Formats: sequence, structure tokens, C-alpha cells
Amino acid sequence: AAFILHEDATVIEKSNSLICLENSQEIEASNKFQIAMKDPKSWTKWFKRRKRKRLVVLGGGESGVGTAILGKKEGYEGFVSDFGRIKDKYREVLKINEIEWEDEKHTEEKILNADVVMKSPGIPEKSSIVKKLVEKGVCFVWEELKEIPVISEIEFTVQFTNAKTIGITGSNGKTTTTMLTYHLLKEAGLNVGLAGNIGKSFAWQVAEENFDVYVLELSSFQLDGI
Repeated sequence: AAFILHEDATVIEKSNSLICLENSQEIEASNKFQIAMKDPKSWTKWFKRRKRKRLVVLGGGESGVGTAILGKKEGYEGFVSDFGRIKDKYREVLKINEIEWEDEKHTEEKILNADVVMKSPGIPEKSSIVKKLVEKGVCFVWEELKEIPVISEIEFTVQFTNAKTIGITGSNGKTTTTMLTYHLLKEAGLNVGLAGNIGKSFAWQVAEENFDVYVLELSSFQLDGI
């Protein structure tokens, strides 16, 4: 079988091993399945085929806790790590949902063994833990992850909903435009949710609700990792 994930990445299965083709160079992975790809965004189709098992969430706020809840629902072993102090209300949610967490530190051995990392909006790319993750690039190995994708809440969440999503961003007027769009769709009788910078996070709503359409207010930080 062959799956075309990207114009520069062709994957061919061959008797418990995989040959990765990238720019006509062959990489053999004995007894493993490996994908070599140039574009970090092109991992999505593979992600859907092989659900990753360990989810690390950087940031214990609305976005991070919502992602951890969705991850648990989808069968992930989750871990939330925040370099600051997690608010009491989110601590309580994590405890109730039996999701492991830490705050006021980043324990590297618990983060760098992730299958996928969700970086909450606002955590700078220059932070030391993000640099260490990004340096690993994007290359996946079946049952043994060699290098870790760092993605956003939005990128993680869209894998698990068939709803239409409307994303609204920009310098000014995001909230007004988002609320107006939501109001118009709601008045038209659509089963619509409001998320992003407004109310519960997108991931949290996908975990607990069943909307047909989501209207998302997206800051520039939330666009990182998409």
C-alpha cells in the first residue's frame, strides 16, 4: 500500500519495514514505520491513521485544559505542564478528570517523551522547552516517536470534529465580528458553537458538545502551529 501525504513524501509499506522517499532519497526503517516529510503541516493525514498515544500540553489555562480533556476522551495519556501557576479552577478540573499535571516548572523527561505536544497560545517560541521540541523537527516512527510535532489547540482539535469551522482573526474587531457571525447563524437555526477567545475553548467544546458549526475568534497566537 502507498499513501501520498505530501508531494515530497511517499510512503510504501513493505514486510514490517517502511521505505521513506524524500527528494528521491531512500531511508529504511527496519521493524518500524517511519515517515520523512519536508512540510510540518503534511503530517495531518498520517496523524489520523495512527492516533498518537501520549499528549503533552504546555500551558494550563483554558486552551490547555480543554485540549487535555479532549485528548483523554480520544484515548490519550495526557500531561499538562505550566511554567507558571495553574489557576485553582483549572487544577480542580484536571484532578476531577484524573489528568496528570504540574506547574511552576517544566519537567523535561515528562515532556520530551511525548507523541504530540500542544503549545498553548502565548507561550513564546523562544522559550527553552519549545526550542528543544522544535529542534527535533517532524518525523514519526510507529510505536517509537523519534521527533515530536508541536501544534496548536486548533490544529489538534479539528482532527476530532466534522463540524464546519469559521475562524475570524485580525488586528481589530475580532470579537464584534465573531459574535455577530455567531448571532446570525444561531438566528438562522443552525446548531452553532462559539469558541476561541470567547467562552470555553474550542477543544473543550468539541469534547463535551456536538455542534454542527463553530465560530472561532482567533488571535495571532492561536494561529501559530496551524
